Amino acid sequence: MDLEVSGALNIPAAELGWRFSRSSGPGGQHVNTSDSRVELSWNIAGSVVLTESQRERLLARLENKLVGGVLTVSASEQRSQLRNREIALNKLAELVSAALAPGPARRRATKPTRGSVKRRLSAKGQRSETKRQRQRPTGD
Repeated sequence: MDLEVSGALNIPAAELGWRFSRSSGPGGQHVNTSDSRVELSWNIAGSVVLTESQRERLLARLENKLVGGVLTVSASEQRSQLRNREIALNKLAELVSAALAPGPARRRATKPTRGSVKRRLSAKGQRSETKRQRQRPTGD
């Protein structure tokens, strides 16, 4: 089953690698016999569905999560392997869609208005005058 990340990106099932192992946590006696922990891997560097710009963006933004160009997520929250597979697919889709999302708009530098500068300086003058009034008079 293909993983739909967004309307523009579908990761084919053939590019996804699955690994299963025994999970720690709840499960009683059953936990020692079933491989419910799931690891889902996707080779970003070798993927054929990505455009070159998408690949560059993913490799740059996910560089601390990649090992040799491969993104791996794991899930062991549930007792069921099937449920953990769904969780791993969702985690991968969220990571990839967040990394592909455009960054925030650049901030434009602006100047304070004349009125705001005038008000600030006026308030500053009033504070200064108040503090000057609190001082002891000098005995000239």
